[in-house]
This record gives sequence, C-alpha cells and structure tokens, in this order.
Amino acid sequence: MRSMFKASVAALGLTAITAGGAIADGHGLSGDLKIFLDTSNPAPRATMEAMIADFAEIHPNLNIETTVIDREAYKTQIRNFLTADAPDVATWYAANRMRPYVEAGLFEDVSDLWAEPEIAENLASTKGAMTIDDKQWGVPYTYYQWGVYYRKDIYEELGLSEPSNWDEFKANCQAIVDSGRSCFTIGSKFLWTAGGWFDYLNLRTNGFDFHMDMAAGDVEWTDDRVRQTFANWRELIDMGAFVENHQNYSWQEALPFMVNGESAGYLMGNFAVAPLREAGLTDDQLDFYQFPAINPDVALAEDAPTDTFHIPSGATNKEAAREFLRFVVSSNVQTEINNGQNLGQLPVNAASAVDNDKFLNEGFAMLSTNSPGGVAQFFDRDFPAEMAAEAMQGFQEFMVFPDNLDDILNRLESVRQRVYQ
Repeated sequence: MRSMFKASVAALGLTAITAGGAIADGHGLSGDLKIFLDTSNPAPRATMEAMIADFAEIHPNLNIETTVIDREAYKTQIRNFLTADAPDVATWYAANRMRPYVEAGLFEDVSDLWAEPEIAENLASTKGAMTIDDKQWGVPYTYYQWGVYYRKDIYEELGLSEPSNWDEFKANCQAIVDSGRSCFTIGSKFLWTAGGWFDYLNLRTNGFDFHMDMAAGDVEWTDDRVRQTFANWRELIDMGAFVENHQNYSWQEALPFMVNGESAGYLMGNFAVAPLREAGLTDDQLDFYQFPAINPDVALAEDAPTDTFHIPSGATNKEAAREFLRFVVSSNVQTEINNGQNLGQLPVNAASAVDNDKFLNEGFAMLSTNSPGGVAQFFDRDFPAEMAAEAMQGFQEFMVFPDNLDDILNRLESVRQRVYQ
C-alpha cells in the first residue's frame, strides 16, 4: 500500500497544492507541525501515516510529529489537549460535533481556505457541514453515503422499480408486504438505526434547514411539522413495513432477513455492503437508491457522516497547518486515501475518482451532484448527546408502540428545554 500511495500521491500532490495557490517548491514551510489523529484502527492509521509522509516529502524543511490516540480515548481527551497544549492539526467530526469547540474558541476559522476556488468549487456539497455562524472551521477528508440498499431480484420478481417519490415508495412497500415479506429490515436494539429513519423522514418532510434548527434546539418536538414527520413514519409502521421484533436485533443481526429474502431493503450506510456481499448476495441481487422525495418543495438532503481535520486556535504553525489541509482535500490525495485499499469510502472532492465499485460510484454521484439540500451528519452527531440519546430511545418506542407518540413528544420536549437552556 505504501509504495502505491507514493506513486500516485507524492507525484501528484505537488500539482494539487500548487493549484491551491501555495508554495510550489516545498521549501517555504519550516518549523514543527504537530498532528493528532484518532484513526487508531490499522487501515485508517496506515492511510493517514502514508499521506502525512508524502506531505513531508513535498515539504522537506518541515518537521512533522504525528500522535495517534485511540478513538474513544481521543473523545475524552480532545478538550484538554486543545486547551493545554494544542497540536497544529487535529482530526474530529463535522457539524454539531465540532460546535462545542467552535463556541469555546478552540478551533481556527478557516473560511479563507473555503474561499479558494479549488475548495469552493469541489467541496461545495460538504460546506454546510463545516459551517457554523457563516464561517468554516475545518475541512472534511472522508464521508460515506446512506440510502436504501435493496434486493433487486425481489423487485424484479414483483415488477417494481426504484421509487422517485413518496407515493411510489409506499406502493412498492405495499406490494412487498402483500408478497409476504417486510419492506425493510432494521435492528434498533442499539437505537441509532431508528435515528437514520427519523433523519430521512424529517429531511424529506421538512428540509435540511428545519432539521438543523431542530438539532440546534430551536424547534419544539411538539411542533406540527415534527408531528407530520412521525405521521409519515406511521404510514410505514401501520402497513407492516418493518421486520418484527427489531428492538431485539443489532444492525448486523438484522442483515439475515435481507440475505434470506424475508425483507426487501435496508436503510443503512454503505458499510453494510461488505457484510451483505460476504453473506452471499451478489451485485446482481443487490442495488441502491436515494431515499425519494416526500415534500416536492423540499430539496433532497442526505446523511453522510463526515470525518474532518481542524486547526486548533492554539496552533503554533498555522501556515503549515493550512497547507496540510489544502493537501488533504486536493483531488488526487482524496482519490488515493479513499480507495478500497485505504479508507474504502468516498472522496469529498467532486473532481476525484472513485474505485470501480457500483455502490461507491452511486454514492459519490448522489453526494457530489444530486444532494442540493445539503449534507447532514446523522442524528447522534447532529444533535447534542443527551438530546440524541433520549430521542433515539423515543424513536425505537414509537416504532414498537406508535400510539405512544404524544407521550414521547412531550417527553422529548421536556428534554429539549433542559438540554438547550
């Protein structure tokens, strides 16, 4: 992997950086550059370390020190190291997950980078996720799509096609139920999968801005617009769209229902493709579509959890840090670090190339060109931790006991008033 990375990135990275308006000969940057990473799993760690090594080759007068911290430990340590002895670059996450550090003045405003044409034009789909108070506070380096993965052979057997609107979506579902199957498998034992359903139903019913207003605590859970999201959800519940007893399954434990043909689809992230293939489904049986429109007046927005790089406000080498961020998001680097041998996810740069994998290609096209409504981060990233935990518990309860909706929404509204006070 290392030699492949050097061949494609070290040779091309200089071109990408020069296009961003930075120093071309690599000798203008000097001093120390401290980079903190939470990519502790073997493959992401190797990818990040190889990328950093190639950046170092372009900038030989720069002394780069890399520290890798276990991801869970990183989450508890980040505020301390940003406050006490900040590195020059640090990994983190987009949207609401970066908000506490933005509001505490611990992340650098990098709106100047987002004004550069290379970034402004090619990273447009992720700009919203990096924006707080009309400023940008970091850059993304990888994301992955969510959507509906479905059994194409079952759709063909029933004479169904990919739905383009809510009525077609429900009609397909009814036909699947009538055939003795559930429309969707889901394992909600660990709650977050139900959060994915709320995200898409709310994004399609009320739009990205409304969804983000909810995440910011500016919308009451008892609002009629929120109730409409749950009304749409209940249509699916009442027709028997979801596999029974889903509250007893993890997301992996719910996969066999789709593999065995008992369920026709799964609303899930692209990480589900590998285990579905490993379980025996072929690409002739498995396909993907974008969650369809519900409200025709609402632009389509997507869930695409995004990992990010930031410059701490206490960094000592901000010039080199900015150059590193330019390097990370350049098209050639994005192509390489996200390929199947490395992160195996989607490049954030629309000018990048994607591995010859049909699901990655469909996701890349969807996020780069067909998500005009914006990119959300997923419920438990967009909403504060306490609000997210209580709400996802409510979502699971609603899916099992939909008649409890009033109690659930009143309870969540009480939590909102406490969390955002």
